[in-house]
Amino acid sequence: MLALGCDQGGYSLMQEVIKYLDEKGIEYKNCGTFSEDPVDYPVYARKVVKEIQSGACDKGILICGTGIGISIAANRYKGIRAALCGDCFSAEATRLHNDANILAMGARVTGPGLGVKIVETFLNTPFSGAERHARRVRLIDEPGEDE
Repeated sequence: MLALGCDQGGYSLMQEVIKYLDEKGIEYKNCGTFSEDPVDYPVYARKVVKEIQSGACDKGILICGTGIGISIAANRYKGIRAALCGDCFSAEATRLHNDANILAMGARVTGPGLGVKIVETFLNTPFSGAERHARRVRLIDEPGEDE
């Protein structure tokens, strides 16, 4: 299952993503927002993160105006590897190499057609599982020496 979250800046692109997911029969949980009324993006990042951390969802999509703030907010949490992607190559590489579990996008910098292609690439690309990449993911997920 996929968890979705956005702020008002990402609402329009999220609607396009939802159309794509519905067309493909991909299950998702929409964590909001549900309109273009102003909201705080960290709230929606946290909702998506909690769905992943609980095991209810295995991946997520977060969208704000640029994708920057919402990805920063998501990456604060243990076990989360949110990748801001504005092209298909990055979406493929972050799944193959980083086992990213959240795709972040910016609706003000990524058009709907490209946004849907990025989502499709992210969802259809598996983690490579190569030892060098798996080792790096483990290093990302391990607490630092000062933690």
